[in-house]
Amino acid sequence: MQRTPATSASAAHALNLVTELQSRFVQALEKLAITEGSSQRLAAVEWCRDEGKHGGGVRFETADGDLIGRGSVNVSQVHYDDLPEKKLGSANAISTIIHPVHPLAPSVHIHISWTEMKNGQGYWRMMADLNPSNENPAHTAQFFAALKQAAPAQFDEAKAQGERYFYIPALGRHRGVAHFYLESYSTSDADADYALARSVGEAAIDTYVDILKQVLQSPEQATDAQQAAQLAYHTLYFFQVLTLDRGTTTGLLVHDQNDVGIMGSLPAYVDRDLLHTWVDRMPAPQEKLLESLIAALPATTPALVDAQVKAKLAAVVRNHYRTYPEAIAMQASGDSTPPTVKNHS
Repeated sequence: MQRTPATSASAAHALNLVTELQSRFVQALEKLAITEGSSQRLAAVEWCRDEGKHGGGVRFETADGDLIGRGSVNVSQVHYDDLPEKKLGSANAISTIIHPVHPLAPSVHIHISWTEMKNGQGYWRMMADLNPSNENPAHTAQFFAALKQAAPAQFDEAKAQGERYFYIPALGRHRGVAHFYLESYSTSDADADYALARSVGEAAIDTYVDILKQVLQSPEQATDAQQAAQLAYHTLYFFQVLTLDRGTTTGLLVHDQNDVGIMGSLPAYVDRDLLHTWVDRMPAPQEKLLESLIAALPATTPALVDAQVKAKLAAVVRNHYRTYPEAIAMQASGDSTPPTVKNHS
């Protein structure tokens, strides 16, 4: 099925950038796999919005390998060129998450997007965060240093926004250890903004691949305690994404044509028992959301989060916020909250 591209020149420019970042990341991961003697590769999966009339995307995904337990590198372009009543012109993004098998190798989340309104205004969203199950301070410092070099003038603001966004109030802790987040970023210099988005994306990708390489080529083996810490952290990641992450929630509320792709950030296995211990910490009505998420998981320990389960979880999140629309205000935010759902309405 053919995807119709957006007509805007700036949308095409942004799509070119995120597609190049996608290729850069996929090729680097596969090159590392070859170096490590692994046969694991990422397979392309395409999806269409309204049968391609309003765009769609392609993600490169992998699961259950010897290097990556779950991984998704998704690029999308959604637009409403033929719908004058829509405020949104187009949204162009790369959103990626890698969960390695090795407990000493951190997960990573990277998101770069350009949103363009029909009134000509537009803004960037840039996110990069390192998510180790077992932190290595040297890796944290390396990731931060790369992002500071990529965005020296914006780094302090991005770090502060990231630490606000990835904080989990119910648990009194953060998801991840190195956070970079610029929301609704736009200056009077469009070329400089574009260059910044490229610089942040390339720095996050290249640095993460180097960190992953360091771990895979190290003789250090994970202990049983570190293995257990990985499952606990993946459970925390699952919890944060499905109860706080505004990007995931708004994506599910806007449409239901890429649910498995939107849920691509979820790790392969989570601990249902650990999730149960957090229900009483949730403010109303979010305890209902967490209870429903747990009910959608298989009754095994650990619980496998496969494509079928992802579809069930997506339905749970969508139904919850349709029932309790006021709860969307409880989602995470940095310095500003983009009206994503309203823009698509």
